[in-house]
Amino acid sequence: MTDELVRMEHINKFFGRVQALNDVSLTVRKNEIVGLLGDNGAGKSTLIKILSGALTADSGEIYIHGKKVDIRNTTDAIGHGIETIYQDSALVTQLSIARNLFLGREPLKGPPFLNRMDQAMMNDVARRLLKQVGITKDIPPTTPISALSGGERQAVAIARAMHFESDLIILDEPTNNLGVEETQGVLRFVRNARDSGHSCIFIAHNIYHVFQVVDRIVVLRRGKKVADDIDPKQTTIEQVEHVITGMITSVNDHTTA
Repeated sequence: MTDELVRMEHINKFFGRVQALNDVSLTVRKNEIVGLLGDNGAGKSTLIKILSGALTADSGEIYIHGKKVDIRNTTDAIGHGIETIYQDSALVTQLSIARNLFLGREPLKGPPFLNRMDQAMMNDVARRLLKQVGITKDIPPTTPISALSGGERQAVAIARAMHFESDLIILDEPTNNLGVEETQGVLRFVRNARDSGHSCIFIAHNIYHVFQVVDRIVVLRRGKKVADDIDPKQTTIEQVEHVITGMITSVNDHTTA
């Protein structure tokens, strides 16, 4: 498939004797927002942690742009254009907004052996990115992360993924513990990400948020994929909830599981 960005095939993962993922396959196309749903323990976080390099699969294969890749750590994932935004944003709270945006990838100025960070450049980029992700307040880029609200912290994490031209952005429960306005900012970013050429995997317990932004819904239950092609425009929230819980086997019929 020419528009395929990421394909995970036959992924299995055990934690001791517990099988967290059982032969799971997942495809994400270019410029597509995929909602990954399931109850607690369904395997959602395990699957995306394998794709983001935080965990390694016991078996299975990952392809990016049609080529098989080996993702053994987060550096590998970032190198393949995959950025992950976790619920806690994975930010260093004592450092500034600008430093967090470039953490580990700081631009340098002057002779390389002096290893001097280009702070002015980082500040300029930070100001521009904060506006792009919807922060209307004039927050100095030198502000420490600890002084920001939950939504502002998520915005910084999102801005980092945008700046480094990620092909795929994984958002793991990005709207948890956010206010209404901050939540709408995150959802607006997800919509804009597709328009600017990114793909996203969006994980959220709030199914209403998922229905607002995704193109396709994938459902995991007890470590297995039970639905792969649910169209939120052709489906009700209640039907998807029934697939998640196992009350029905498909949104296309009402056969009891």
